[in-house]
Amino acid sequence: MPARRPARTALALAAVALLSATATACGDTGGLRGAGSTPTAVSPAKLWPDLRPASSPAYPYQVATREAVKGVAVPGDDIRKVDPVDVVEAELKAHPDDYGSKGAYHATEQRMKECRPGGDRARCPLLKPYYRDLTGDGRADLTLGFRLYPTNQTAVRVYTVERHRLVQVLADNDAITGVELAGRALIERSPADISGYEYRTTWVWDPGQRAMVFSSDEYLHVGDGRPSRTPSPSASPSVSPGPSGSASPGAR
Repeated sequence: MPARRPARTALALAAVALLSATATACGDTGGLRGAGSTPTAVSPAKLWPDLRPASSPAYPYQVATREAVKGVAVPGDDIRKVDPVDVVEAELKAHPDDYGSKGAYHATEQRMKECRPGGDRARCPLLKPYYRDLTGDGRADLTLGFRLYPTNQTAVRVYTVERHRLVQVLADNDAITGVELAGRALIERSPADISGYEYRTTWVWDPGQRAMVFSSDEYLHVGDGRPSRTPSPSASPSVSPGPSGSASPGAR
């Protein structure tokens, strides 16, 4: 950034002055010294150029989800005035196959009543909402997380406002151990199947698709070899502070 150039120049000049003073004190004449021979550059070697491509297609990965939320108004186009409980309940109603009595996440619907005033907050599956501009339009967007009981998975959702309507622009379910907001990117962390490693998936806003899309997937060493653990259905994921005064929901 241009604003950092003066500081970097000052530091460089100070370093040069310090080195010059040290060299003079040690009686160094300041002449150039050889660093030895330079290794010969080796170009990448392409292995098995005649290898046939895989016969089966790659696993289909849902890279973008976009869905208008029905039945939830946005007063004054201010997403902060939307009740997150209403948003989750709208999803439960729109997807009975997932949240109904025979759905994989049926217990989530049963527990949502605990999120209302007078309910048992410890049993409420909804995590704390977070607000940050992820779409680049200068307005805050809504990031939600809620537990998918009776499984150990967590739902991560991002919503924005378009033409006075609430629109879901990211929907992902996983056994999440942490979520971070880095600039306009959302990063999900989940346990890997090898101890001491984890998956990190990054989602970013795509103006063409008008949705948060899958950007990168990393397989990283993070521990000392102890087995990674997924959160139990009764445990609430941790919440860690994020940059710019917002926080990152510990979900996924």
